[in-house]
Amino acid sequence: MIRLADPALAVRPAAPLALRPRLTLGLLNNMPDAALCATERQFGELLKAAAGDTGVELRLFALPGLERGERACAAMAGRYESAAGLADAGLDGLIVTGNEPRAAELDQEPYWPALARVIDWTQSAAVPTLWSCLAAHAAVLRLSGVRRRPLPAKLSGVFENDIVADDPLVAGATQPVMTPHSRQNGLAEDDLVRRGYRILTLSPEAGVDAFAGPGASLFLQGHPEYDADSLMREYLRDVGRFLRRERAAHPGTPAGYFGPAIERRLAELAAGSRTRPDPARLPLYADALTGARPTHSWRPSAVRLYRNWLSSVADAAQAPRWRVRGVTRRAV
Repeated sequence: MIRLADPALAVRPAAPLALRPRLTLGLLNNMPDAALCATERQFGELLKAAAGDTGVELRLFALPGLERGERACAAMAGRYESAAGLADAGLDGLIVTGNEPRAAELDQEPYWPALARVIDWTQSAAVPTLWSCLAAHAAVLRLSGVRRRPLPAKLSGVFENDIVADDPLVAGATQPVMTPHSRQNGLAEDDLVRRGYRILTLSPEAGVDAFAGPGASLFLQGHPEYDADSLMREYLRDVGRFLRRERAAHPGTPAGYFGPAIERRLAELAAGSRTRPDPARLPLYADALTGARPTHSWRPSAVRLYRNWLSSVADAAQAPRWRVRGVTRRAV
């Protein structure tokens, strides 16, 4: 059972975590305005499915330094707390999302000082943290000096991953582990291994998927929380940006996502758009995708991964050191 900001969430629960205490989790939602509420719902639904009958309360937090529009501020009002309050929230675990990259380097982003303080606090307070996509890149940069590397083109699609470690975080997962990826940068396996990170899942096409660090920290380059149609909506968004000449390259079709017929039609449209970018062509893409029904093929893998992470959070919550954590709180 999970208590969320949106009480209307209804997802078939997974098997419960046996004999676990009630958990209080934080979600530091850094996603852009257009994806803010969808991200909140996606993580909430995935946690609900993973937790089963275990009591989980999800508290929402916002990072200072992120510009928000009027509608986003209205949606957050009264429901989101400042990240400055993380230290006094009594959290058993924390999930930190990424944000769409703007600067060439993460430590050049305007919100970097605030995010760096959160990263430092998770370590000093020993809070098990799940770092999602760009947040994972930020965390390993701050903690270990590992920098992300630009990819030749945006990586988008659903990829098969092999389990490459005997680790409780991937226990019981069925191979291959399916994961959606949507990113313009990546972390190199060699860089992570040299700094002591444990690679959990790995894809020949997408590279490192999930990896683990100190304590119960889990780093994900992919987006297991995504809805079935998330990659399709992102693809249309990126096509629109290209047609408006806001981005230089036409986006590639998400790999392993659409059927052959739709892929052929999108390839035809892309060829014409590269010759003559015009915003008036965007409805042609929408029409081509009218019958698209992407399969939520990664959902079982996502539920298992999050269930295992919740178990690790629950184990940490029962450890004696957690009972005295509040005595040495540090400000975020």
